[in-house]
Amino acid sequence: MIPTVHHLDLSDQRIAFYDEGDPTSGAPPLVLLHGGAVDKRLWHPQLAAFPDRRIIVPDARGHGGSSDAEGEHRLVDDVLALLDALHLEQVVVVGISMGGGTAGDLALEHPERVAGIVVCGTGTSEPEFTDPWALQAFGDWRAAEQGGDLQAWIDVFQRFTAGPTRTLDQVDPAVRDRIAMMARDTVVGHLRTAPDGTPVPPPAPTAVRDTWERLPGLEVPVLALCGALDGADHRANGRRLADVVPDGRYVEVPGAAHYPNLEEPELFDSAVRDLLDRAASRVS
Repeated sequence: MIPTVHHLDLSDQRIAFYDEGDPTSGAPPLVLLHGGAVDKRLWHPQLAAFPDRRIIVPDARGHGGSSDAEGEHRLVDDVLALLDALHLEQVVVVGISMGGGTAGDLALEHPERVAGIVVCGTGTSEPEFTDPWALQAFGDWRAAEQGGDLQAWIDVFQRFTAGPTRTLDQVDPAVRDRIAMMARDTVVGHLRTAPDGTPVPPPAPTAVRDTWERLPGLEVPVLALCGALDGADHRANGRRLADVVPDGRYVEVPGAAHYPNLEEPELFDSAVRDLLDRAASRVS
């Protein structure tokens, strides 16, 4: 069943999102935030996994059915605008990669709106990368973007799907095809070009600053849920996050890299439910 896409029109943007699950549930809704270069379709396996929760799944600016990124903007402010428009007072936020950073930003900037967070494949919106594998991949990705080679751009991006210890052929074809489809749609739908055909990168979102320094004051339960086959830096950032916050746990999903919700959805969903139980125990 294809979920219905809703739209929120604001003065400066349009947000496309799914609104699934039980709207009458008294439990805090789940907000699922995708990573960079993909979109809300990343979360299709989770839409029916939490029938007792309302589930909100937006496209970030410059992704999916949401507006292109224009000028200065913060992803956390876009999420807050959506919560306000839907009159959601408190939520549990689950984010992968870029979306995980935004989840942490929301908890830091607006702690009263967050009952708990799950962060996958990152630590905060200020991740640190030193591993040669990750640095090489990011460099090759930028080169493919600057060269306007869409297939090369997707091929490099898929290195994160496989992780450093596998080839893409070792990943479930349904997973790699889903990631490739979303990445291609992101480029075709949102990447602009100059008159000479040179790709014009979208404006980068404005960062939330001093995230690592602020984490010791974050009181909500935190789960850093990383694929065991993800890059060393992605896992190290998640482990650092869990160690720094007062109520943090670090869990690895075996058999998965950067997208554990797609590769091992049952294990992923079970770990998220544990976080939901932790969050509920704080208010019971």
